[in-house]
Amino acid sequence: MAIGVYDSGIGGLTVYKAVSAHFKDDDLIYLGDVARVPYGNRSRDTIIRYSIECGSFLKEKYNISALIVACNTISSHALPDLEKSLNIPVLGVIKPGAKYAVDLTKNKKIGVLGTHATVNSKAYIHAIKNILSDAQVYQQACPLFVPLVEEAIISGKMAETVVEETLKDIAKTGIDTVILGCTHYPVLKELIEKYLPQVSVVDSTHYIIEDIAKLNLKKDGKGLREVLVTDDTPAFISLKNLLVGNIPVQVVELAEK
Repeated sequence: MAIGVYDSGIGGLTVYKAVSAHFKDDDLIYLGDVARVPYGNRSRDTIIRYSIECGSFLKEKYNISALIVACNTISSHALPDLEKSLNIPVLGVIKPGAKYAVDLTKNKKIGVLGTHATVNSKAYIHAIKNILSDAQVYQQACPLFVPLVEEAIISGKMAETVVEETLKDIAKTGIDTVILGCTHYPVLKELIEKYLPQVSVVDSTHYIIEDIAKLNLKKDGKGLREVLVTDDTPAFISLKNLLVGNIPVQVVELAEK
């Protein structure tokens, strides 16, 4: 089978890496819409339009059997439209992240770090409370985290200062668990753990693997690994090498619809 992994930029490579390790014989194609990142400050209609363009490209060119939306912003706005348009299983990252956080929390106080679009959608609040109705959920928009990762500024004084300033309010809430509500954020996980030392830090890949396995997709792949982008940037190449090694990167052009 061929599985597509789609993100607005590079963050979804954290998901791609985890899926690749567990499904070694399946074809895995990553598409990062680097030319239009970030999605977090786009309108819902624009996010849906971009998503259908990218998903359709992967299905038409690679005949993917399932699509993993490795982006919280897209997951919170476009999943039903994507699934209807592509007519294949489409897996998001919000429900797996919410489930993992609920499994880990002891005091039922859960934090969510995300883009403005994800926070404003309240998708994590709904997903968490559907599982644990009396949970207290504290959200924090982190608009500078994606630019840090996209520009490969993931250590040093600038990154430390941005993370510290961003987390200072949510650190006072008493949360014992926090969800990295953007697939870029695991790249900053060590810095986040530094400023939230008593908090369990959650990303969605833990349960995404289980969700893919439950689909029981046909096993006819050859272990193909491809990384596609809509624009070529030095920062992407640098972080791609860090996360998934020397897989070649191909620049593709999407057909406008």
